[in-house]
Amino acid sequence: MQPFAEAATRVCPYCGEEVEVDVDPIGAHSETYVEDCPVCCRPWNVHVSREEDSVSVHLGRDDD
Repeated sequence: MQPFAEAATRVCPYCGEEVEVDVDPIGAHSETYVEDCPVCCRPWNVHVSREEDSVSVHLGRDDD
């Protein structure tokens, strides 16, 4: 049985802290949403891409 969410460790593009982003391994091939950093509270653009058996996560600045 697959878990409901996978934790991806990334670096906040604002404060530079390592953070975990929970990502559902099942869903649309590609999606973008906004989530706040749990350390500095600034908004990220979270870009998720899903392939057959891998999930890619990229954090971007909301002001880019």
